[in-house]
Formats: sequence, C-alpha cells, structure tokens
Amino acid sequence: MAATGKRYKKASEGLNPETYYPLADAVKLVKTRAVAKFDETIEISLNLNIDPKKSEQNLRGTVMLPSGTGKTLRVAVFAKGARAEEAKAAGADIVGAEDLAEKVQAGQIEFDRAIAAPDMMGIVGRLGKVLGPRGLMPNPKLGTVTPNVGEAVKAAKGGQVEYRTEKAGIIHAGVGKASFTEEAIAANVRAFVGAISRSRPTGIKGAFIKRVSLSSTMGPGVKLELTTLGP
Repeated sequence: MAATGKRYKKASEGLNPETYYPLADAVKLVKTRAVAKFDETIEISLNLNIDPKKSEQNLRGTVMLPSGTGKTLRVAVFAKGARAEEAKAAGADIVGAEDLAEKVQAGQIEFDRAIAAPDMMGIVGRLGKVLGPRGLMPNPKLGTVTPNVGEAVKAAKGGQVEYRTEKAGIIHAGVGKASFTEEAIAANVRAFVGAISRSRPTGIKGAFIKRVSLSSTMGPGVKLELTTLGP
C-alpha cells in the first residue's frame, strides 16, 4: 500500500487539482503519468446535472469510439440457424441457444458482452438473475437485442463502449489505453463526450455536463476544460 501511495504521489507532482486543462494538455499529462508495468486504461468521468432516481434521467447507451478501446472483448451471441451463422462469421467468440443458456446457469460466463436475437429472449430472459448483476443482460436500448446480430458483434469488437449513470449522476468509461497516441485518445474523448451531450434529457435546466476528468488506471485525475471538448 505504501508503494502505491508513493507512486500516486509522484504521479501527482506538478498537477494542480483546481486547474481545468485543455484536452490536448490533459491527455499529455495523463499519458506521461501512466507508468505502471501494464498498459493502463485511460478512463473518463463525467459529472452530470441529472437525477438518476428519475427514470428519464437514468442514462444508458453505447458509444462507438473512433480509435477503438484497445481491449479485446469476448462476445457471446444467443442465436439459432442463419443468425447463429451470421454471428460466427462476424467474429463472435461463443454462439449458442439453450446450450449456451445452460452454461451460463452453471456459472460458465466466459464473455464480456452478450448479444441476443429477439426470438431468443424467451430463453435469455430466464438468465436475468445471473447476467443482470454483471451488466451482461442483452438490452434493446443498447443494441444487444437485435435481429442484426452480425452488425452488433462487429460493433462490440470494433470499439463500442457501454455507459450507464451511476449514483450522484456520474458516468465512467474507458476511452483507450495509455499506449494510444495522444491524438487517438483525444478523438475518443471527444466522441464520448459528444454522445453524452446528445443524450441530454429534456427538462434539464442549466449546464448538463458539470465536470469532466481524465485519468489512467493508476494515475491521478485531471480536470478538463469543457470548451476544448467540442468536435
């Protein structure tokens, strides 16, 4: 614990916690402080002017990051027949129907994203208690319950990230890896913030996005100047 504290303290040197940095400067600061022995994830955090207790303000969706996530997702698809073949052709790691449901019930959850064809929801619906708490339950709003399973697989593999509102109106997500170029990270940040901006619920008064910060897995947070996050 002491070593972690010392590393964090060193990484925080030269950072003013009260300063809001332009996006380009913030990305540079975060990258240079990502010195762990693994490729740290670059994480974004948005504080929003919403009340998550109100269903219409409990935001959830997906964003396609132009530079990808840097993470290899294992994708499972619940499908039969032609759709099963479509999923396999698109690169799905696991494809099945009743047999896949049985594995999930038995605790064999060897995937990071689950996609289901609409006619599979009778089977998948019974897995809610297993998949729900893990955030893996297919959902039409996220595009993971769809007749176009091939497109959904390609999106998941190609850089799509999910987001959902946490307590106090905060949204967290990974927007790349420390090994990415500064330009690639900045492009992902702009895409993510832009998508959240467009999801603004009606009836919100005042600023919708209150604060945005960027950090690496083991590094300190850096506040972003909101005016530099546009297209």
